[in-house]
Amino acid sequence: AMSTPNISGSHPAFFILVGIPGMEKSHTWISILVCMMYSAALLGNSVLLLTIVKERSLHEPMYIFLCMLAVGDLLLSTATVPKTLSVLWSLSTQISFSGCLAQMFSIYFVFVAESAVLLAMAFDRYIAICDPLRYRTILTHSVVGKVGVVALIRSFCIMFPPIFLLKRLPYCGHNVMPHTYCEHIGVARLACADISVNIWYGVAAGFLSAGLDTILIIISYALIFRCLWGLPSPRASPKALHTCGSHLCVIAMFYTPAFFSFLAHRFGQRVPQHVLISLANLYVVVPPMLNPIIYGVRTRQIR
Repeated sequence: AMSTPNISGSHPAFFILVGIPGMEKSHTWISILVCMMYSAALLGNSVLLLTIVKERSLHEPMYIFLCMLAVGDLLLSTATVPKTLSVLWSLSTQISFSGCLAQMFSIYFVFVAESAVLLAMAFDRYIAICDPLRYRTILTHSVVGKVGVVALIRSFCIMFPPIFLLKRLPYCGHNVMPHTYCEHIGVARLACADISVNIWYGVAAGFLSAGLDTILIIISYALIFRCLWGLPSPRASPKALHTCGSHLCVIAMFYTPAFFSFLAHRFGQRVPQHVLISLANLYVVVPPMLNPIIYGVRTRQIR
């Protein structure tokens, strides 16, 4: 029974996730694909974690950052995929309002933290190549630990406000969401009020976290290439260069779908909805699936 809609009670008790509108006939195939990718992500990241934890020779900053990335990948995919599969299989398409906010918070929290770890890895490669003699004194275990803590704190500060930005909106009983999981703008679009604050907060948060990280990563790599050009003899070890290749692959994969999705959601009113939602599903399963493969296959020590 709907009571008089006061501001606090104006959000629905639950949302109904529709899946991918216009692609209902392909839901089964999509779910098989997502399920396979998710299984590969679980297996790959668990193997990577176990290998690095058990192998003493891999207890170096770069591999500890890799561990952080693997944990992030496991959390990112697990926060979304089980619910997505239950939606695609029409087992349970409902998600409570607070469950939806918790899911949204988890996804972005992990994403922003992973972004910080990728930046830390770029810095790690910069020191390994441009200042190899001081590498061990600069990147001690305590420094690596502090980087992890700062990544989590920053993530929390950026992702805490959207919870309240969504709670304050009136939804006028709109609760059917054309998506497979809860995304900030996806939820905000259901509101029957002006959501420009949500849109601009999303833009600002995106640019101040992932956007800024990307710029700093580009600067790190510019400095790395400047170091390499400036060296009369190839002083940097081939191993350090090789890990740069892996890192660049992972970065390209992590930011590209996310940026496309981010821009399309906010500015691309002409982008078909199923394209947007398919993109959103890709960036929570593809990087987690491929990261351990790229690092595992390309890094001799791990292999």
